[in-house]
Amino acid sequence: MENKQKKEGALLEACADSFVSCLSAERGGADRIELCGQLLIGGVTPSYELFRRVREEIGIKINVLIRPRFGDFLYSEEETEQMCREIRAFRLLGADGVVVGALTPEGELDEKKMERFRLCAEGMEITLHRAFDLSRDPFETLERAIGLGIDTILTSGQRQTAEEGAELLKALKVRAGGRIAVMAGGGVRSGNLAALHEKTGITVFHTSARKRLDSGMIFRRGEVSMGFASVSEYDRFELDEEELAACAAIVRGMR
Repeated sequence: MENKQKKEGALLEACADSFVSCLSAERGGADRIELCGQLLIGGVTPSYELFRRVREEIGIKINVLIRPRFGDFLYSEEETEQMCREIRAFRLLGADGVVVGALTPEGELDEKKMERFRLCAEGMEITLHRAFDLSRDPFETLERAIGLGIDTILTSGQRQTAEEGAELLKALKVRAGGRIAVMAGGGVRSGNLAALHEKTGITVFHTSARKRLDSGMIFRRGEVSMGFASVSEYDRFELDEEELAACAAIVRGMR
């Protein structure tokens, strides 16, 4: 596939897994939403009904995460076919793009699966998500993504947070040379966003801007867990509109 120089301006993407969080993202000044389900486990494919409501009432761009389950990015043929069907379905429902990734057992970008996803997207924007951060060689993965015509790579610089991965983020930005957008994500907040820009030169950022909310439940049975034992059943998380607005103001200053 022919590589084209991509114009990369300043942009803030908000990651959200509920309608309320999407409203907060739009009001706070996000340029785009990555819509997912179950952000607490890193995000999975959202429901069609959630997407329909967000599409009907939110005016900014919506890219949809395509991830069938929690865990690694080595997908079976059945999982790959499910992902292809979901990409086609969200395209027909009006998604602006999809966020997707697949790796080989050796930790390389699975170009065959990614090409299938690209063909199913039929011209929608494609972001390679943080499967990139679990790949063996970041620069090889970058070049393969460019060769596939992917629009954006979401990465923390192969570290737990973008702050920790700032050195690699800077190198990726330089290596990309405008051929693909490098979007910094992973612990991005208003308190570190400007410094990340200064260290890396990156102008495209991804944040969940989460805040914790206490459950309204009065009766609580603390010894029973329905999911991760380390996470309370009575903790809820939503996007913090004020925090998102603070991030958006910093990104606007880069334009």
